[in-house]
Amino acid sequence: MRETGAQPAYSSLPGAEQGVLIQSMVQYPGSRLTTAGEAWRQVRNQWIIPYGGALLLVAVLALALFYWRRGPLGGHLPDTGRRVERFTPFERSAHLLNAASFTVLAISGLVMAFGKFVLLPVIGSTLFGWLTYALKTAHNFVGPLFAVTLVIMIITFVRDNLPRAGDLGWLVRAGGMIGGQEVPSHRFNAGEKVLFWAGVLVLGGIVVGSGLVLDKVLPGLAYLRGDMQVAHMIHAAAAMLMMALFLGHIYMGTIGTRGAWQGMRTGWVDEAWAAEHHALWLADIRAGKIPAQRSSEPMPANLSPVEGTR
Repeated sequence: MRETGAQPAYSSLPGAEQGVLIQSMVQYPGSRLTTAGEAWRQVRNQWIIPYGGALLLVAVLALALFYWRRGPLGGHLPDTGRRVERFTPFERSAHLLNAASFTVLAISGLVMAFGKFVLLPVIGSTLFGWLTYALKTAHNFVGPLFAVTLVIMIITFVRDNLPRAGDLGWLVRAGGMIGGQEVPSHRFNAGEKVLFWAGVLVLGGIVVGSGLVLDKVLPGLAYLRGDMQVAHMIHAAAAMLMMALFLGHIYMGTIGTRGAWQGMRTGWVDEAWAAEHHALWLADIRAGKIPAQRSSEPMPANLSPVEGTR
């Protein structure tokens, strides 16, 4: 890449680069000489948006096809009436706040990225302008909340997402999609662990870090236009990948697995559900290695704990 420096002039306005009207000229191999701002715009409009949109569309279509062919998983064992506490009230609250903030960020980000092509021709410039302004403001304020809840989620669930024996076999057989029988797993299966480490920790950390730069809340940074453009490209690319991964998580936690949504909503799952989807976790409970109830929340009425509860 060849770059020529911008020529600053006098300006009474405060802030970094206040005297620079036009950014430096850059030239990528095989491209014409252009400003850094125009190069950033081309990367956004010709790479991140079309390829990111295609990735999300492929993910949605793949999940729809899987649901059409397989339907919701599980439900083959009759309920026993004996319940296991899968998520404590604190874990559910942390997950709810994180999911709610992620939803606001995802919707507002998608509208800012694709709204000009999808919504603007339909609702007109006036309404679209007010909508994007409101969503951009929500995006900026909800971002720090997402960062805090993400840290809480990582601390809360990191122990149960550490690699264990059997995880590799789960991945090799895709959790049971190869062979037709679900592979036994501990509290979280290998697919959920990959989502935790790749989606929550790595991509989530990248999205949060670049987002805090774009929010200009990190001390000691000059926040030059070139730095902000790089932060935006990193932020957008990581967010697209993160949304594609979490589409699968949302699917499996709602319509993709029978009883999964109830387990997150109430915190409790039936012993049969645990046996079908997380047999090794249930075996540890029955052996007394871990309790069937980890909080002081009352057991649901007319239900009894799994044997082995301490």
